[in-house]
Amino acid sequence: MSTTPKTPAVVAFVGSGPGDPSLLTVRAADLLKRADVVVLDQVAREEFVAPFVGEGTEIVDAGHGETGQALTTASRAKLLVRTVKAAAKATDGALVVRLMDGDPATFNGLAEEATALHKAGIAFEIVPGVSAASAVPTYAGIPLTHNGSRAVHVISSSDNKVDYAASSADDTTVVLFGTDETLRTSLVRLRDAGRSEQTSVAVTTSGTTIHQKTHTFALEGAEAGLKAAGFTGSAVAVVGAPVAYRETLSWWETKPLFGWNVLVPRTKDQAGSMTSRLGDFGASSDVVPTISVEPPRTPQQMDRAIKGLVTGRYEWIGFTSQNAVKAVREKFEEFGLDARAFAGLKIAAVGGVTADALLAWGLRPDLVPEGEQSARGLLEAWPDYDDLLDPINRVFLPRADIATDTLVAGLQEIGWEVDDVTAYRTVRAAPPAPEVREAIKSGKFDAVCFTSSSTVRNLVGIAGKPHATTVVACIGPATAKTAEEHGLRVDVMAPEPSAEALVDALADFGRSLALSAAETGEEVRRPSQRRSTSRRKAKA
Repeated sequence: MSTTPKTPAVVAFVGSGPGDPSLLTVRAADLLKRADVVVLDQVAREEFVAPFVGEGTEIVDAGHGETGQALTTASRAKLLVRTVKAAAKATDGALVVRLMDGDPATFNGLAEEATALHKAGIAFEIVPGVSAASAVPTYAGIPLTHNGSRAVHVISSSDNKVDYAASSADDTTVVLFGTDETLRTSLVRLRDAGRSEQTSVAVTTSGTTIHQKTHTFALEGAEAGLKAAGFTGSAVAVVGAPVAYRETLSWWETKPLFGWNVLVPRTKDQAGSMTSRLGDFGASSDVVPTISVEPPRTPQQMDRAIKGLVTGRYEWIGFTSQNAVKAVREKFEEFGLDARAFAGLKIAAVGGVTADALLAWGLRPDLVPEGEQSARGLLEAWPDYDDLLDPINRVFLPRADIATDTLVAGLQEIGWEVDDVTAYRTVRAAPPAPEVREAIKSGKFDAVCFTSSSTVRNLVGIAGKPHATTVVACIGPATAKTAEEHGLRVDVMAPEPSAEALVDALADFGRSLALSAAETGEEVRRPSQRRSTSRRKAKA
């Protein structure tokens, strides 16, 4: 009796890049998505791979042993072989991704681990990563070469056998990887080997991330310079003339929101575009859900409305949020319907975000207000009922249980009959963790972005008011009014009601703070660095 042979496991050595997850290569992201097992290194940890891997992916730590100490190269190679053999027994054709910090081929033990796989008869491939040797200096505004450059030497400062005399020429740029201790030793050895004491040095920690910090000093003051940098862990140092370019080419650490920690009171599935855009401006973000979207307590009203939509009861359907789109779509799926059921029905959307949700469903709205994107703006754009042009006089409005009566009353005034249906309920979320509440009240957040009046009310209700120094940004006039009613001073208001416009407006505010500091000769300080004990007062 013949049996089908098992497909052997395969290993992919994948470079994680220098730190910023967005610098992961397309091939690397694809392999992580398909991986059965991911073997981690010392820098790119669980939180790094979480957005890329599936729920069932097994994570194995090859960066540290049980005692927390870093594993040796030989130990990592043995662990990798054992992991692959175990995966092969568990899964036919298992894919094991060996995620290596930076680029696999640079100071990562690739040669030893790949050789171990070869000896064990295990197939592998190698996916290069963006190397920290070039990426970190680039993010610090330091090109490794210029017209006067002749060579670039990349050195691991933990290697005691390096001949630093070979890197002593002024036209050689030296890139060093290491810790505070090993970098200090290497810089002193480079100086003692004849490198000019006036040579510029830049040391960058947490390179390419929003926590990046760069310190510059002359080689003669290496000891004092590293002490002033005051970092722990690993860093990248650049020695040479190109360091002088940092003064004019620094682009990452001068982002308008660089280093800011922004509070985003939204549900996690709705915060993606906002947190991504905040990251583009150099900010980190903490998402704190303030509401939970749940189905209506009694679904019968919604069921009747969906059936009425199919049977031609309505001339218009008006969507006032992306949650409403989601609620109707879920009902359609429950009843086995699709977008074709909207044939002959006119569709209105309150704004761009809601329109995008409809487009994702394959529906193009007939009406989106060009001016104010709110219930009031939608009402102003809505045509009056005309008994000669409109065969049906009824509108279906699937909305939240706490929606205001502005739109319903307005539509009735211009001749429409309205079925105002509760499509979903907004329930106040559970309070965040104690440390998050303390951070909100004590001013550890630089800014908070409110995207609706309910996010204002619920955040204050579950966590308290933001500190007086926290910049308050609101998506529109109604949200700003609610914030002021709760004793908050509104610093930023988006020119249009979208998450992207709100973040852009906050970035403009950050630029204005930087310009003001430059004009007065002061150091640029984030709002959280100007904390005081006073509470935020509303504008008089």
